[in-house]
Amino acid sequence: MNLNRRLLSLARRPIAWLALTVALGLLGGGLIVLQAALLASVLDAVFLQGAGLTAVRPILLTLVAVLLLRAAAAWGCEVAAFHFAAQIKRTLRRRLLDHLLALGPVHLSGERTGEITNALTEGLEELETYFRRYLPQVVLTALVPLLVLIVVFPRDWISGLILLITAPVIPLFMNLIGSLADALTRTQWQQLNRMSAFLLDALQGLTALKVLGRSREYVRRVEAVSDRFRRTTLQVLRIAFLSALVLEWAGTLSTAVVAVGIGLRLLYGHLTFSQAFLVLLLAPEFYQPFRLLGTRFHAGMGGVAAAERLFALLDLPVPHPRGDAVATEVPSRPSPSPHRVAGLRESLSPPRMHLVLEQVTYTYPEARTPALEDLSLVIAENQITALVGPSGAGKSTVAALLLRFIVPQAGRILVDGRPLSDYPPQMWRRWVAWVPQRPYLFNATVEENLRLARPDVSWDEMVEAARLARADAFIRALPQSYKTPLGEQGVRLSGGQAQRLALARALLKNAPLLILDEPTASLDPEQEAAVQAALERLLAHRTVLVIAHRLNTVVRAHRIVVLHHGRVVQEGTHGTLLAQEGLYRRLVGAYRPAPQETAR
Repeated sequence: MNLNRRLLSLARRPIAWLALTVALGLLGGGLIVLQAALLASVLDAVFLQGAGLTAVRPILLTLVAVLLLRAAAAWGCEVAAFHFAAQIKRTLRRRLLDHLLALGPVHLSGERTGEITNALTEGLEELETYFRRYLPQVVLTALVPLLVLIVVFPRDWISGLILLITAPVIPLFMNLIGSLADALTRTQWQQLNRMSAFLLDALQGLTALKVLGRSREYVRRVEAVSDRFRRTTLQVLRIAFLSALVLEWAGTLSTAVVAVGIGLRLLYGHLTFSQAFLVLLLAPEFYQPFRLLGTRFHAGMGGVAAAERLFALLDLPVPHPRGDAVATEVPSRPSPSPHRVAGLRESLSPPRMHLVLEQVTYTYPEARTPALEDLSLVIAENQITALVGPSGAGKSTVAALLLRFIVPQAGRILVDGRPLSDYPPQMWRRWVAWVPQRPYLFNATVEENLRLARPDVSWDEMVEAARLARADAFIRALPQSYKTPLGEQGVRLSGGQAQRLALARALLKNAPLLILDEPTASLDPEQEAAVQAALERLLAHRTVLVIAHRLNTVVRAHRIVVLHHGRVVQEGTHGTLLAQEGLYRRLVGAYRPAPQETAR
């Protein structure tokens, strides 16, 4: 009956709303029984006993009151069910977002953004139907028919026995048909995820598709995926319509059997009119909860299929250092005590940024060779340390370790002699500024993108940071200056402009540890010289790690570390390394700055 154990566990916290939904639904069922009894007594009094309006007026007024109460109970049931589903959706959405943030970009790199987005939107909406419509109906289907049987059996035990025998037929049909639709529903959901991912890829890669002349071909691929989704959806609908037909047929046939038996017993005087009419009115109501359950059965299947993808995301393991008991992110509903502890931790000033990596090893999932292997490295306080090496040497992995996106599988990282794992990631990242090679800009204004570093920064401080990063001039040239929306992924800006905004953000954050991933890669020589001058202020009195791809950016580093296959093969200053035979000299010899590197 689609009663997934993990889905049911989500219903424990807002169980009061579920109880209220069921109670109001059961009240509605009881009012239906009372309505039928009142209606039967009115007809019996008027047509068989010749009573007038005055005699039956109290019964009619009671009947009107019962109808109004039924409407109120139905409305309250809908409201309670909505709150029940909304609380579960809110809790699950928060858990999912917290978990995805805890996983970090490295562990989500193998997931398709379109699929995750679809799971967080359409998937949660499917769950709303499951919890709002299907789950309460499962409980009501077990209770309301039982209430009807309690009323029917004392009046006509034969009809009660017929109802009792035919009742299991409808759930049996639901399960038989549901077994056919189960695999199709899962396939439908998987194809919807895939179609969402394809559409997002097409939109984000539209420029590349147009330039490469593959836009039509990609459109055909999207059409093929959409057509498969359409065909599967139609198959699911066919089974749903077949299910509705079978359930209606079963309910109608069973009601007819009850009606024939009542008619015969009434004809031979074994039942009074009042008894027969009451049972006849209640027979369709006995099967109505089963019919409703049947119509919502496929919604329940859709919810279970969507939940599998959501739980798959939640089951992705969050990396923890060996023996580390510190949560990677703030819990979704922290108790007061951990809240106070977190407040005490966050009031601490940052430690001395003297970093030591001791025999650190890390292998990416599904990789055959480690990205880092027994790496030992010192990043001295208030000095510039540069990491150089060929592609795949492990430079970006070191940055990911220091940003707490991943944790060492062996070895450890010390900060001023204390394990890095002692610091909660949220606190640690407040002390780290990162300037990536390809910075991400949100679909917001320039000001909002800059204030991500420090929301409370003053206007003058923000403008000064932009000026130092050589970004103020081009920002003021935008249509609305600092209030200009940048579009998705900063589409309004060139690569060089985006990098200068990222530098301005780093200036605003004013963190003691700075990680630079080739911050001038997209700049022309003139702008590069200006930004390098701006960096002088940013690098002062900070611990700096520079990941170098263009070797002219590491000349001023206090210490250069050369990585190859995840190991340190050389270290020293630019002059000493250049005087030695080795990988660094070969890299310098092979490096030729592109003469036409420009930023728009």
